[in-house]
Amino acid sequence: MLPAKHAEFLIQQLNVLIVDDNQYMRKIVRGLLLNIGVKGLHEAEDGIAGLEIVRTLSPDVVILDWEMPLLNGPEFVRIVRSPGVFPTPDLPIIMLTGYRERWRVMEAARLGINEFLCKPVSLKALHQRLMSIVANPRTSVQIGDYYGPAPRLPGKLPEDISAFG
Repeated sequence: MLPAKHAEFLIQQLNVLIVDDNQYMRKIVRGLLLNIGVKGLHEAEDGIAGLEIVRTLSPDVVILDWEMPLLNGPEFVRIVRSPGVFPTPDLPIIMLTGYRERWRVMEAARLGINEFLCKPVSLKALHQRLMSIVANPRTSVQIGDYYGPAPRLPGKLPEDISAFG
């Protein structure tokens, strides 16, 4: 675990991509990130544009909406989490969605997201998720069809949502 001051410094150095079809939501998240001290911000209004930005700009973290036209959040994650096919399969992804159903949280974990947040999001919650990504990075693992961050609890498979929480 990194010292808090060093983790804060790393958060401020992040290049973050916000992928959300709602312009107002992108503006809110951008404002929260600026408040946290993140200076490198990029935006995409759908998953296809998001993938292109990931390929060209290589952001450090993606904040991703679930429901979008053309390519939704889960489809985006499936593409990114394709080692050997996609150039950055280990890219940290925070799913930020208005959907709160347990099955969606479990599906997001099975797809290989790093963190899950529900809208409306608070500054504190967003900061905590970024802190988790920079201060306690998880290595990526391949377990059967799953590729993504290692479960937080050793011996837990991605099907067990509590391992990701």
